[in-house]
Amino acid sequence: MRRIPSLTNGVWHRPNAPAARCLTPSERSDVRDQDPRAAPAFDQAAYEAEVLEWRAGRLDRLTAPMGYLTQTGLFWLEAGTYSFGAAADNDVVFPGDAAPVIGSFVVDTNGIRMVVVAGVDVRSDEQSVSDLQMLDDTTPTPALVTHRTLAWSVVQRDDRFGVRLRDFENPFLSTFGPLPYFDIDSTLRVTAVLRPYDEPRVVNVGTVIEGLGYHPTSPGTVEFEIAGERYDLEAYESGDSLFFVFGDATSRDDTYGAGRFLYADAPGSDGMTILDFNLAYSPPCAFNDFSTCPVASPRNRLPIRVEAGEKYNEALHYAAVPAH
Repeated sequence: MRRIPSLTNGVWHRPNAPAARCLTPSERSDVRDQDPRAAPAFDQAAYEAEVLEWRAGRLDRLTAPMGYLTQTGLFWLEAGTYSFGAAADNDVVFPGDAAPVIGSFVVDTNGIRMVVVAGVDVRSDEQSVSDLQMLDDTTPTPALVTHRTLAWSVVQRDDRFGVRLRDFENPFLSTFGPLPYFDIDSTLRVTAVLRPYDEPRVVNVGTVIEGLGYHPTSPGTVEFEIAGERYDLEAYESGDSLFFVFGDATSRDDTYGAGRFLYADAPGSDGMTILDFNLAYSPPCAFNDFSTCPVASPRNRLPIRVEAGEKYNEALHYAAVPAH
């Protein structure tokens, strides 16, 4: 099964995408201009099947144990000591199935240390733990601890630390879906060319968390055409891919207002790549309040409607999680 994008070591990772083996009519025209004998036939049915397969995989990734739909809490903690557990008088109250008092989080400039009260079973790597310095998600080996149906980890964004909670039996999982999409439109799978900056630059991008930034490295912008008009988007480096956070005129109604995510293969030596807007999808914050998604910057908001990819449905978003 293909992996869902996740934020590990401070980088959004790309889910596997359909193989780019079907050329659109406009791409086929480009090839024909270069060599009339080298224009492969575009298999619309095969292309649509690939996109539908990707959509099915996306739903599976969202609802997987480490998918975004098991997230049930995000607690930002300043320096200090915080009790946590299910009881309402804890400093950090865990919803769901938990002991009344699990322990305490001790927060300082080094991160978050967890101290568990005697008699409460908390595990890391299937081993019972009572005192653990929890490595955060910017480290090579972030800690994930479990208690009954719950799991939690530490996230670091800028100089802030938080505890992200998951419930593997989140009641929302049983009612989630289906994901809404525009009809597949092969004309919105377009060729693009990278216009590199003189030097890659770190850019400042806002997130859904006030005061919290996202600071990717951008190699430049990509230029492409839709319906005969030229547009560009600033690209962010993501391993061997380009990552885009973009908005368009559908962000006002049909798609998530903060923007959508899209990946493309890193350009070849000719600077060319493919942007397939049929694979554009909503960020995790479209589904709950417990993610730290980047939002589309003003320069990455297209003035047209890009009616391809995933739509937004407010009914598929949750903020609070009931007990079960």
